[in-house]
This record gives sequence, C-alpha cells and structure tokens, in this order.
Amino acid sequence: AIAAGNCAILKVSEVTPASAKVLAELIPKYLNQKCYHVVQGDVEDSKLLLKNKFDYIFCTGSQSVGRSILQAAAPYLTPVTLELGGKNPCYIDKSADYKIAARKVFWGKQMNGGQICVAPGYVLCPEEAKDVFIQAAKTYIKKCYANDAQKSPDTVRIVNKHHFNRLKKLLETTKGTIALGGKMDEDDLWIEPTIVVNVNPDTDALMQEEIFGPILPIVTVSSLNDALRIIRSKLVHSVTLQNLYIRA
Repeated sequence: AIAAGNCAILKVSEVTPASAKVLAELIPKYLNQKCYHVVQGDVEDSKLLLKNKFDYIFCTGSQSVGRSILQAAAPYLTPVTLELGGKNPCYIDKSADYKIAARKVFWGKQMNGGQICVAPGYVLCPEEAKDVFIQAAKTYIKKCYANDAQKSPDTVRIVNKHHFNRLKKLLETTKGTIALGGKMDEDDLWIEPTIVVNVNPDTDALMQEEIFGPILPIVTVSSLNDALRIIRSKLVHSVTLQNLYIRA
C-alpha cells in the first residue's frame, strides 16, 4: 500500500509489543505523519478502528480475526485481503531425497520458531521414509543449534505465555509419540524443536488447529492418493520429490 502511494494506517499486533514500539518510533521519522500512522492497542482498539470506513483492508492473522474483519468491512462493502493461518501439509514422495526434504522442511518450520503462517504444519510421508527423515532432522537441528538449542543465540522463544501454554497442552494431549525433542521451559518460553509420530490425521489434537510453533507431526501414508485424502483446503502446500511425472 505504501509503495503504491496510498495513505495507510498500520495497526500493529498487541502480542509483539517490542516490534510495535519500534515501528511506532521509526515510521513517523521517515514517512509523512499526515499520510501514514501507526496504531498500538488491544482487541478493543482494533474494533474501534474498524468502525471507520476504509478503502481497503489487509489483515494477517487467525481465522477468527479474519471473520471479525469481514464483519466490520461488510456494512461499507470494503474490499478485504486476508492472509490467514492453516495446517500447511508437506508431502514427501517416496522418490524424494529424504535428507534434503528434512532440511527444507525444518528450515521452514524453525523460521521464527514456527510462528509464521506459512510454516510447514505437518509431514505426510511413506512409512519407510519416517526414520530416515527423523535422523536427518536431528542432524540438521544439531548443525543449527549445536548441542544445546535453548542456549543458542538463534533459538526463538514463543511469543507469550498464552501461546506457550497452548502448545504445551497440544503436546500433553496428543496421542502420538514424541520422536525428537519435547523439552520445554515455561520461564524461558522455550520449546525444543519437536517431531511427533504415530499421529492420527483425523482425531489427534495436533491436527485440529494451526500449531504455530516448533512442533511437527508426521503422518505416514501409503501413496499420494492416500495423502490427498487427508489434505483439505490449506494456505500452503509443499511437495518434495524427484519423480517429475508423478500424478495423483
């Protein structure tokens, strides 16, 4: 919006106060305050802001936030673009290089501690790929964080205690088996990069909502068609393979 020359109001997230403060300080220094303004505040402040008539609304957030944005925009027929979270399946075909696949998947999963809406949500792979994938993931994580991920300067913390407890509950209620990681430190808001196997794609707690954290479920499938049965409408789909002629 700014690059195209539009005036804009930026409502920053209340769950990232440090980033919000930096933006509130920097934007007025470099952009005309008559045209660009930063709003800080909580959910109630967002509701008040949305009572105004805008020409366009762009929102990145959860599905519940997206619904509230649409409801607020409806009376004015304001165009809306929503970038909402999802489960983001990653299918690893039997023709894939499993070590390369593990590196790519965990690169995406560990970006900002999995707290981005396009992070891989879960892996679908053949049974014979599971152990190789996990071992490759261990090697990659050790390369990234040495022997102590918690002390690494590259390790990201969970954004706040509410989301830490949400992730902790998911690990406590899953019927799957933790194959890698699983350590947590509530005082430090830290969760170790974690892989969970033997996950039921239809009923397990880890498969019912966007995880938005460093926890990766693995679901074994017998074929691409089996994977497609599980995959529904998602924000991002990823496929790793070497057979360029594969068809569903």
